[in-house]
Amino acid sequence: MPEPSAPLLETRALTCVRGRARLFAGLDLTVGEGELLHVAGANGSGKTSLLRILCGLSEPESGEVRWRGQPARSVRDDWRGGMLYLGHRNGVKDDFTPLENLHASAAIAGERIADTVLLEALVDIGLAARLDVPARSLSQGQRRRVALARLLADTRSALWILDEPFTALDVRAVAVLAAAMAAHLRRGGALIYTTHQPVDIEAERRQTLNLDDYAC
Repeated sequence: MPEPSAPLLETRALTCVRGRARLFAGLDLTVGEGELLHVAGANGSGKTSLLRILCGLSEPESGEVRWRGQPARSVRDDWRGGMLYLGHRNGVKDDFTPLENLHASAAIAGERIADTVLLEALVDIGLAARLDVPARSLSQGQRRRVALARLLADTRSALWILDEPFTALDVRAVAVLAAAMAAHLRRGGALIYTTHQPVDIEAERRQTLNLDDYAC
């Protein structure tokens, strides 16, 4: 059972090694409900590696990830089911339309979301004129928007983990995404993200983790 006062996600003495390089060591972090965590650091400091560890896609060299006060591996279904991760790859299928892609990603997460909700998300993110074309016909920026529309339609996930979500977006799409992030935080969701772009995201509770401080 979750510990009553436990943070949503935390790490204890986390160490990450990639190849022969130790990227960071002794990393402790905590993220609670309604809290924003910006992961910063120089290129090669391990930002993407950390996010992949936090969502269970990679293993740390040592240390532990905990979900709601429990070792994450012991509550894997709750841990993985409670988050939405978007990495550098958009996970968009070439043969599917934007709407079909959103249905597919929702199905993988075990969700059924109404067409009206998904279509609204696609329109809001700026794809109103590209709803009926296969994803192979979209630009890289438009493909990114298809992936990000999943966030606009999501009200279930407790934690969003986003790796450079603003890449390849125009000013309007950046504003739409920032507003969706703020709404997620107001609902009590948590957000962990990386970015090289200065974007103002409304949050009552925020922290920055600079991985350069944990470099080996």
